[in-house]
Amino acid sequence: MPAILPDDPPPFATDEPDNPKAPAPAGLARRAARFNEWMRRYSWAVAMTVAIVITVGGLIILESGRIRIASEYETALEAKGATAQLSTLAADIATLTADERGFALKADGAFPAHFRETAQRVRRTLAWLDAYYRRIGDDTALASFAQIRAAADDEIAQGTARLAAPPTGAALRERALALPAADTSATLDAALSLLRLNEEQRAQHALDASRADQRISTLCVAALCALNIVLFILLFRNLGIQLDKQARVQKALITQQEELDQLVFARTRQLEALAWHLQSVSENEKTELARELHDELGSILTASKMDVAWVRGKLKDSEPAMAEKLARALGNLDQGIALKRRIIEDMRPTVLASFGLVTALRSLVDEAAQRNGWSVEFDLPGDDVKLGEAIEIALFRVAQETLTNAAKYARASRIRVTLRVDEENVSLSITDDGIGIRPQDLKRTQTHGLVGMRQRVSARGGRFEIERASPHGTAISVSMPRERSAGASVAMPSA
Repeated sequence: MPAILPDDPPPFATDEPDNPKAPAPAGLARRAARFNEWMRRYSWAVAMTVAIVITVGGLIILESGRIRIASEYETALEAKGATAQLSTLAADIATLTADERGFALKADGAFPAHFRETAQRVRRTLAWLDAYYRRIGDDTALASFAQIRAAADDEIAQGTARLAAPPTGAALRERALALPAADTSATLDAALSLLRLNEEQRAQHALDASRADQRISTLCVAALCALNIVLFILLFRNLGIQLDKQARVQKALITQQEELDQLVFARTRQLEALAWHLQSVSENEKTELARELHDELGSILTASKMDVAWVRGKLKDSEPAMAEKLARALGNLDQGIALKRRIIEDMRPTVLASFGLVTALRSLVDEAAQRNGWSVEFDLPGDDVKLGEAIEIALFRVAQETLTNAAKYARASRIRVTLRVDEENVSLSITDDGIGIRPQDLKRTQTHGLVGMRQRVSARGGRFEIERASPHGTAISVSMPRERSAGASVAMPSA
């Protein structure tokens, strides 16, 4: 008959349900949906757990079967060995009787020696059989064996006594008549035959049981393997569905990641262009401010110094106290003029514009070394090379910031400055022998000096690296193309 979907009303449905306590169809649908979702998520775990349990159970069953089969084979082997020992015992007892009869008929010294050798073999066989029957715990067989052992011991004792001295005359006939009767030997042989039959049955029963266990183990292994195959087929089918779904999701994520990477790349190019624009604006403002300070403040300070010097010259003889004050004012004006020059040099170094990067770096490092007591090692080109105003300013500012940081934090005693220039790239390296930058400081985003240097270099399409020097100290390396890269010429986004 056709299946009824959960959302379809049952046949012959009425407005009032027959059982008011029955759950609503919507509740059943929700529970079924939750169960399906749970099975979809965790079916692989359930299948894997069941497979593991089945595998472990199968291993336990196989191991127990192996132990039983080994025990049954051992029982069969011991029973076969007991049968062989019983046969040997019967043959040896018969040999004892034969040796006695031979000695009674002919007093030959070989019969007593052979008798003693056979008696020792009989005792060893009796000891082995006694230990065997006690180990297996067969009381009936042990009672029968006890009678056989007593008869064998009596036979050995009597035979030993008869063979103690060779018979002479009438004693030969008496000793021959005193040998064990035929019915006694027949009874002993029958008891031994019965024990041999029991042991053969025991061995056969053990072999039959082992074969049955082998068949049962084979059937269990086949059933477990079939069940595991079914479970793994279901598991791999579900895994294939999950992998297909995961591949689709991963493909969608890769597409989104590519779109985000493109967006980030575009925004990064725009930010680099913005950083370069801001640096250019900052340099232009510094240049303008340096020009104002040089033209306006410099002329004011120079005129003030000339006036104060003229007044001091007039009052030098008549008013020595006032002349001394004016001399102090001249010193303050000289300090102001020097401060103005230093500020102008920091904002727009004239030596860079006048003589080039090599001379400017040498002058900058020499002044820093004099202030901080450093020894300096230069590796610079012999002649100044023109690299373009933007590149020279960027490298000079990086050197400025590096030397400032070294003076503040490094506690260094030696500075090495290296500048390499080829047809395509220019690289600057500054190394100190101070305490070295800490690894956590390399990851700090609040370090404005490092961030500013990175942005200044990346805006020119260059590479900025900072690391701990060996054995101690800090090494800063900058490499950038001699011509401005295409990335720095990206158009600014409109406001």
